[in-house]
Amino acid sequence: MTQDKGKGFGFGLGKIKELQEAFQKAQQVQQGAQQLQQELEEMNIEGSDEEKLVTVIMSGNQEPREVKISPEAMNKGDEELSRLVTDAMKDAYAQSTETMREKMETLTSGLNLPGM
Repeated sequence: MTQDKGKGFGFGLGKIKELQEAFQKAQQVQQGAQQLQQELEEMNIEGSDEEKLVTVIMSGNQEPREVKISPEAMNKGDEELSRLVTDAMKDAYAQSTETMREKMETLTSGLNLPGM
């Protein structure tokens, strides 16, 4: 059995520099993610049904905040009102999801992260 003495772990100075850069990028992303989390929390994203009779307001983190129901929506009956509220919720959810996606793309742009 022979041992290769003095070979180290295969990390040259170039590899160490790449590792340091990767750690710095990871720290930047973490800081950016924390800031993004705060921004999303403070956002109000509105969604509504096609007729604009019901509006749902969510945070950028998809936390429901408020539901506004117009008098016309109230007069449409239980089933139609339920459909309007559901449509408004779906719209607010879709808009908040798109906002989160766009913000994450901005945060990670130029980082060459796998899977992003």
